[in-house]
Amino acid sequence: MHRHTISVLVENKFGVLARVSGMFSGRGFNIDTLNVAPTHDASLSRITVVLKGDDSALDLCIKQLRKLINVVDVTDFKEGQAVSRELVLVKIKADGRTRPEIMQICDIFRAKIVNVGHKDVIIEITGDEGKVGAFLGLVEPFGILELARTGQLALKRLTT
Repeated sequence: MHRHTISVLVENKFGVLARVSGMFSGRGFNIDTLNVAPTHDASLSRITVVLKGDDSALDLCIKQLRKLINVVDVTDFKEGQAVSRELVLVKIKADGRTRPEIMQICDIFRAKIVNVGHKDVIIEITGDEGKVGAFLGLVEPFGILELARTGQLALKRLTT
């Protein structure tokens, strides 16, 4: 089983997300992350799905996705074909003693502290899977209180 990042450009209409995600789940794919948002054109949305599955089953699924009403384009990104990022908000226990160390970790990873409370901080970090994973591994010992992730976003690299 391989990990796949699929980008589905769709018309921004009611029920499209259900049909697209249903296509994957109906074929036995477990969706790791799912992100949906409008594009620069308000009539279109981009659905980015990260999943694990068999290559041949995925090829069939992509062919069926392309036949769905309201689907404009489907791209299965191969290794190195896309720039991908994720946004994470994480609330971490922090007090006067631990806050300087947390701030230093944030500086190293170019993360931003977006809220400071008496007993916690909320940090925003963006990056690829490796960067986000490494950051979360370093802040976990302080105590993660809450975590919210966007899921992966991806755009195709221009080929030269």
